[in-house]
Amino acid sequence: MPRTSGYDADAFRIAYDKVLAKWPADREALTVATPFGDTRVNVCGPREAPPLLLLPGGGAATSVSWYAQAADLARTHRVHAPDLIGAPGLSVPAADRHPRTVAGLVAWVDALLDGLGVASADVGGHSYGAWIALHHALRTPDRVRRLFLLDPTQCFAGYKATYLLRALPMLLRPSPRRVRAFLEWETGGAASDPDWLRLQEAAVGFPALKPVTSPRPAPEALQALEVPVLLLVAANSRTHDPTTVTAGADALLPHVESAVLPDVSHHALPQAAPAGLARHLTAFLSGG
Repeated sequence: MPRTSGYDADAFRIAYDKVLAKWPADREALTVATPFGDTRVNVCGPREAPPLLLLPGGGAATSVSWYAQAADLARTHRVHAPDLIGAPGLSVPAADRHPRTVAGLVAWVDALLDGLGVASADVGGHSYGAWIALHHALRTPDRVRRLFLLDPTQCFAGYKATYLLRALPMLLRPSPRRVRAFLEWETGGAASDPDWLRLQEAAVGFPALKPVTSPRPAPEALQALEVPVLLLVAANSRTHDPTTVTAGADALLPHVESAVLPDVSHHALPQAAPAGLARHLTAFLSGG
């Protein structure tokens, strides 16, 4: 992977490890070989517990962003949180092959589960990670026992125009200052974990690959999904309209439970750990 001007790999790793230190003390770091490269997976929880795969959002979210939920989820599950291949994190994409389509992303998830020795798992994702998780469940439902989607993007509603306009300067000419300003706008100025925020800034210039971002799941595919789904939407999200997201999911998914998390925005998840999030997740994953 080529070095990008302005990117400091050492600073990124220091920021990454500082957030990772917030995980439970029994955490392990695994490297799983896949046809698309080596995937870094942070793991915690009892080895004999049911497996749970957590996919982070896009950009600089990384696997470590699940630190506020890891301990609660690890009480009942063996938690596996990978860094997305080709995105900021410690996964190392193959030089000659990376996911270019939804089918490629699904193949990467399947290869990751195979490498972990997991036939089927409970699966959850936030934002872009929820989009990947939903596509994976639609294409390989036999590998997904239960699915939770945390403020998913491009699944049941599109982006707000104001969100895209606000994100544009950060995308065209990224800088730590622009990343911070964008996150402060989207979260409404709510206090963010300074270590997590530093990781977002340290990822500026990371030599990431172009992500797969389309298409949205087909309505007929969503209507045929038999996997139980929990949809949790951020009430203060500026990414999309929360009411449109829940209405779209309720109209299309045959086995969905929806809830709105108050007083939290899209980019404050999952590290903000709003009231009710752990309760919703543990009840759903336990079959309640």
